[in-house]
Amino acid sequence: MYKGVLTKMRTEPSSPIQYYLTLGEDELEMNALLGSTLNIRFEGYQCLHCQQYKKIYRQGHCYDCFFEQPQTADWIIRPELSTAHLGIEDRDLAFEQKVQLAPHIVYLALSSNIKVGVTRKTQVPTRWIDQGATAALEIIETPNRYLAGIAEVALKRFVADKTNWRKMLKNETDPGDLFELRDSLYQHIPDEARPYFLGDNSKQWMLDFPVRRYPQKIKSLNLAKTPVFESKLVGIKAQYLIFENETVFNVRGNEGTIVSLNTRQGSYSPGLFD
Repeated sequence: MYKGVLTKMRTEPSSPIQYYLTLGEDELEMNALLGSTLNIRFEGYQCLHCQQYKKIYRQGHCYDCFFEQPQTADWIIRPELSTAHLGIEDRDLAFEQKVQLAPHIVYLALSSNIKVGVTRKTQVPTRWIDQGATAALEIIETPNRYLAGIAEVALKRFVADKTNWRKMLKNETDPGDLFELRDSLYQHIPDEARPYFLGDNSKQWMLDFPVRRYPQKIKSLNLAKTPVFESKLVGIKAQYLIFENETVFNVRGNEGTIVSLNTRQGSYSPGLFD
């Protein structure tokens, strides 16, 4: 049996994507557990920042830490609110300069539909894997987060900026040509960000997920309401575990939750589990 605080699964870009879940001092190779029956038990909460056993508010943080720490500030979700390029502090200028003044990518990704988004260049292709995108195309590379943010704001008037997570998990994808859409969006890019347009980029990322069977009627696992859950693991997509009984579990959405995990009748190496 393994026990620890949930954090998002580490991934490696291969075909299929490789997933690793850290619990305590152990890292589990989740692809090897496909076909195994997992038993997940809710044990409590622990804030990822202060480490106190307090109920999680959002993003793995307790209420106080969520409203105090720079990694949970509004500019994380809304990059157009970034101010480090002006030398203006939000919560911690040193942290904000490190993150906001790094190269950023505006991209188009195909998950449930084509969407536009922003990520740090160092998070390519991790960001798309975490979204469950099957294809992605970098369309703008900016020197800071602010420019990427204002470009995204302008472009999302013409293309979605959200993923329908249910359609994504069912593998129901609206068709579309990322290159054609990129070219049509050029005229809508703000003047400040237009010099960074990647009009000659011909590399489209294609992503393959380890899913044996997609669910048809999705049930979302809430460990606070169902503290003991058991079912066979049949797939992993984005940051979701997909189970045989059509239940899905969002690992990233449950960061800060303490769980114990056991498995049986799996293909994992003998002796690693009780």
